[in-house]
Amino acid sequence: MIINGTSDWVYEEEFGLRDGFEWSPDGRRIAYFQFDQSDVPEFALVNYTDSLYPVITKYPYPKAGQTNAAVRVGVVDASGGPTRWIDAPGDPRNIYIARMAWAENSREVILQHLNRLQNTNNVLLGDVETGGTRLIFCDRDEAWVDINESFIWLENGKALLFVSEEDGWRHAYAVSRDGQARLITSEPFDLVSVAGVDDAGGWLYYIASPENATQRYLYRSRLDGSKTERVTPAGIPGTHTYDLSPDCRWAFHGYSTFDTPGLSEMISLPDHKSVRLFTDNAELKAKVGPILAGRTEMFQVTVDDGVKIDGWLIRPSRFDPSKKYPIIVYVYGEPFDTTVNDSWGYRLLPSAALADEGYLVASFDNRGTPAPKGRAWRKVIYGAVGVLASKEQAAALRALAVSHPYVDLNRVGVYGWSGGGSMTLNLMFRSPELYKVGVAGAPVPDQTLYDSIYQERYMGLPADNVRGYHDGSPLSFAEGLEGKLLIIHGTGDDNVHFQGTQRLINRLIELNKQFHFMEYPNRRHGIGGPHLENLRYGFLMEHLPAGGR
Repeated sequence: MIINGTSDWVYEEEFGLRDGFEWSPDGRRIAYFQFDQSDVPEFALVNYTDSLYPVITKYPYPKAGQTNAAVRVGVVDASGGPTRWIDAPGDPRNIYIARMAWAENSREVILQHLNRLQNTNNVLLGDVETGGTRLIFCDRDEAWVDINESFIWLENGKALLFVSEEDGWRHAYAVSRDGQARLITSEPFDLVSVAGVDDAGGWLYYIASPENATQRYLYRSRLDGSKTERVTPAGIPGTHTYDLSPDCRWAFHGYSTFDTPGLSEMISLPDHKSVRLFTDNAELKAKVGPILAGRTEMFQVTVDDGVKIDGWLIRPSRFDPSKKYPIIVYVYGEPFDTTVNDSWGYRLLPSAALADEGYLVASFDNRGTPAPKGRAWRKVIYGAVGVLASKEQAAALRALAVSHPYVDLNRVGVYGWSGGGSMTLNLMFRSPELYKVGVAGAPVPDQTLYDSIYQERYMGLPADNVRGYHDGSPLSFAEGLEGKLLIIHGTGDDNVHFQGTQRLINRLIELNKQFHFMEYPNRRHGIGGPHLENLRYGFLMEHLPAGGR
């Protein structure tokens, strides 16, 4: 199967690539992606419910180590005619073209071209007349490199803004077309994301949080690297979001904290003065304020080697600090996302309701999660996803019980979805003396079963890292199960396949381990709704005795 102008499954899922085409600035040409899926192994989803006989749906899905689609970029005239293919080096099935755009003119396209291991990102300029390419920047890392989500040009197209962790921090560089790179941000902290470029004024605006990785603020640095300053005023901790105007003089500003709903306003920059308030959520704040007052806490605990782990905690409304309470941990723990953020989120009120049943509810961000704490923090887990993370989750919980003596380590539950489902299994299997009840939703019990781009980015190729894939897979430690475990999965999950849960079930049966299981026929990865919520929280409350003792 040939796909033109959009992406295959794995590019859309892992690179966020959907619209795989772009018009040239002069409107005369279209640059587009082409994917040749002819040799990609197919996965089958089985629908047993909607017809007399099962319906089988097959689609190309490259698992770790398997054949990817061949990818290339071409340019065609808007009036028709043959495609001019851009000459990207390497085997098209063993490279990735993660991003493509016109290079601020109608003569060149620019590509982010990665090797299969995703530890080298070559930024290439392609000539649309000849198809030839030349390298202007190479980003390398011993673990993996992160792609730049978009191409931002400086100095009227003379230099490219590029974010790299080359020096140990996520810093911004100005890269000229002849390959000269100049640091823009040089302070020892991470740029989280680019907010805007004031090219005329000579400033780069970006999100960062040097002192507290759970929060977000607006900073700016001179494009020549000579000065860095915080734009968000001091004294309003939490998470700030910004949508800047093209000239960086105005911004839509949002602000919230973990236990306070946000406000939305328009501000002027760089003075950060409010010029129009859209909503301050006063009514919502009045309702939730009394419900949450004095019950929430953002904290840090120290584990092995002095590593500080961020976390949050919610206490019951009728809390007696002289008693010990069971604790339920919401977990993720993988490189894709964080759970400990000082911002208002949809999980807070359900977690508070769960706490009101007589529980402490908490979450921790171990090393390997994408917190702005430097390259070493994020990439220490390379080749061993799930191993260090599960150790630090358990260590953080024990450390919390030391600083918060009302935590009852004899009554511990845990739940998570997707990567969090995998982590739930790892914690239940590897630390059964600590975690007594768990709900694992849509887990990846065997890492060899997940898609090539995600799994190989953090683990390398299965043939080159047999031990790592074994040690990171919960399936390898299923014999450790002692507590009450509920596994949930949708049979129509096209992302994290039901296949892995079936393998885990078989293994638990072989081991004569009793467990609970719920399948959702034909549901995909993002299952939600009251049935699931009642099932998940009901299981935790049924098997984890509530209340202070």
